[in-house]
Amino acid sequence: MEYPPLSLRRTDLISIRAVRITGGVVLATLLLLFWSVASLTAAPVFDKQPLTFVTSSGSHRIMVEIADTSHKRSVGLMFRRSLGGDEGMIFLHDTSGSLSMWMKNTYISLDMFFVRADGVIHRIEKNTQPFSETSISSQGDVLAVIEMIAGSADRLGVKPGDRVDYPAFD
Repeated sequence: MEYPPLSLRRTDLISIRAVRITGGVVLATLLLLFWSVASLTAAPVFDKQPLTFVTSSGSHRIMVEIADTSHKRSVGLMFRRSLGGDEGMIFLHDTSGSLSMWMKNTYISLDMFFVRADGVIHRIEKNTQPFSETSISSQGDVLAVIEMIAGSADRLGVKPGDRVDYPAFD
């Protein structure tokens, strides 16, 4: 049995092109969506700098990772399983104000140092509860929060009223 020769009409070609174009648009949209989600959920890269606590018992230098963008501040120390004794993270904000922190998705207990714009430690929250979604307030206007492993405030002898020597502070 013989079949008649295949012939494509102009409308058939337009339909094939439309499917090809639509498929390309869908693929491009999916790739863009995947890239957007991946970039939002990717762990940010934190720069590191030294920071010094100036206390009555002397100066104590540590290395801090710098969380100075909203994305870096929102990720912070989440999902970390460890933190060295002379390491921490500084959450820098553009202006002073009342700040709140929480321990969502944070595996390790921390000490939080709330620091005013002049570099004076306003308040310390010690031994925070891992995974807690309870808000931890600065209870006053601060420019930054420094987080270190729990017990650091006592070990270094840091108290409210002590100073932080760091370029962001006046």
